[in-house]
Amino acid sequence: MANTYTQIYIQIVFAVKGRQNLISKENREELHQFITGIVSNRNQKLFAVFAMPDHVHILVSMNPTLSVSDLVRDIKAGSSKFINEKGWIDGKFNWQEGYGAFSYSKSSVDSVVKYILNQEKHHKKKTFREEYLDFMSKFEIEYDPKYIFEWINN
Repeated sequence: MANTYTQIYIQIVFAVKGRQNLISKENREELHQFITGIVSNRNQKLFAVFAMPDHVHILVSMNPTLSVSDLVRDIKAGSSKFINEKGWIDGKFNWQEGYGAFSYSKSSVDSVVKYILNQEKHHKKKTFREEYLDFMSKFEIEYDPKYIFEWINN
């Protein structure tokens, strides 16, 4: 697309089905590398990715030739298949339906990267549920609680 210039930064957040703690520290880096490959192969730029045991945060710069929903679909489908083929868990691994996508200005990129890379420290103080609902409030997103995520014990 000649003469098309964009700067679109999106933080994507999604959870393991049932909010189960299925992503181990031992497998985290390999999952990060796999997700990085998916993002790169879709001609998007990855700034940060961090997988907690029950959810993932990703910051990307989006090229408008691909929609956020298509990128998330590709990441979730590809990484689910990858995890299942690796046999990291007993049974079948799936991500929950849905995701959060939150936009940022260029001036916020460094702080969002730091936030994503410090997820372990951050979640010693705040649950994923609290974090996610804070995003919804901060970005003034109206939602029906029954459609957020399947919350188990928090």
